[in-house]
Amino acid sequence: MTPAQDLATLTPPSYAAEAFTDARAAVDRLEELYEQATRFLCDSFRNTLNGGPRGNRFRAFYPEVRITTKTFAQVDSRLSFGHVSEPGTHVATITRPDLFRHYLEQQIDLLICNHGVPVMIGPSTTPIPIHFAVSSDADLTVPQQGAAAFTLRDIFDVPELSTTNDDIVNGMHVHDSDDTGPLALFTAQRIDYSLARLSHYTATDAEHFQNHVLFTNYQFYVSEFEAYARQQLGDPESGYTAFVSTGNHAITTADGTLPTVDKQPQMPTYHLKRADGSGITLVNIGVGPSNAKTATDHIAVLRPHAWVMVGHCAGLRNSQSLGDFVLAHAYLREDHVLDDDLPVWVPIPPLAEVQIALETAVAEVTELKGYDLKRVMRTGTIATIDNRNWELRDQSGPVQRLSQSRAVALDMESATIAANGFRFRVPYGTLLCVSDKPLHGELKLPGMASDFYKTQVARHLLIGIRAMEALRDMPLERLHSRKLRSFDETAFL
Repeated sequence: MTPAQDLATLTPPSYAAEAFTDARAAVDRLEELYEQATRFLCDSFRNTLNGGPRGNRFRAFYPEVRITTKTFAQVDSRLSFGHVSEPGTHVATITRPDLFRHYLEQQIDLLICNHGVPVMIGPSTTPIPIHFAVSSDADLTVPQQGAAAFTLRDIFDVPELSTTNDDIVNGMHVHDSDDTGPLALFTAQRIDYSLARLSHYTATDAEHFQNHVLFTNYQFYVSEFEAYARQQLGDPESGYTAFVSTGNHAITTADGTLPTVDKQPQMPTYHLKRADGSGITLVNIGVGPSNAKTATDHIAVLRPHAWVMVGHCAGLRNSQSLGDFVLAHAYLREDHVLDDDLPVWVPIPPLAEVQIALETAVAEVTELKGYDLKRVMRTGTIATIDNRNWELRDQSGPVQRLSQSRAVALDMESATIAANGFRFRVPYGTLLCVSDKPLHGELKLPGMASDFYKTQVARHLLIGIRAMEALRDMPLERLHSRKLRSFDETAFL
């Protein structure tokens, strides 16, 4: 076989970058370039698998958006996105422009309007890995190493970790060799990686995810979410169009049939959809900060407008009762999974817009107002820990820290979800429900838990849904708080 370094590299026809002052036309061009590149790779891969000529390498590139400015933008200081922070050239590689069309049109239009210069659309210098190129072709899969009759990386590009990381969101990115800065929080390869992971972990395609995401740590919430979805689908005025369950099974009517899934994915996910993507997605992340980080690491690339944790927790105050709610306004981070990405000394501020939406929803559903609302809800610090059996440890350690932090509740996911929301610039919030009080003799035992679940899950979930519906009606520029943006930010939200 010819050595890899001696193979000629074939690419699709190349196009020079073109200037655009219309965002819709710019995205049309991105779609054209991406479709051409992936079709070329898929066709070449299929021919190679079928024993076709192997005397060449095949390569195609992600399209890119590029803007060059020579002056600082004069923009509304209330807007936290839509403009580059300083003069120069800023670039973003783009994948799946069909999936991100609305988002891209919005972000590109803001750039053009705020800077008064066109954007340049053309091929980038970042190759598309063959694994990601074939993901949209149901008839193609990349065989495992050694399963094919050729060495994959000799013929096609494979994922490259140097462009599949969180350096930009973590504030570790340095300007590229041509002195260009990032235009978006994620590179195309980073997004493609997460799209593949989402499909694996949730067993639903990325196109079904909605802009408002609820996380829970119990499967009990799923049946209630489906019941609510069916009720909404039965109401032609609700605005909801479909309910999608594990395996991408969808119903559009209240009496639609969903098949039983023999094997659940690691994070079962369900989507109550609206035509414009402003519906609600529910993700059962299970128990633990590792799952919470995994889910949010990947959902973040979809640029949701908000995510909220609605799970169960241990109440830490004697005055609390089972079924009470806890609205987080601070977090004690002992989950440790984000320590290398977001140091524990970084404060995770409460976001007023989300806090008000959650408190208003509790008042609406419980029909309690003002001072009476304190009967069923506490606002305070939530501690997130990585040891489910923390009660078995020497009590002087964890209990003392819980007391010093003024924590009112403890769980294993909330601080992780909030911290990743802060890190990824996704508005976040937490409303937990007290399911046990281990410091006061009320442990989570089977009988107690069953009674609790029967009476509280439906109400808790409805509060989360009501809060998300309130956030949906909020202007985007108000919801995406400046608290989440640093002084050296990307233009794209």
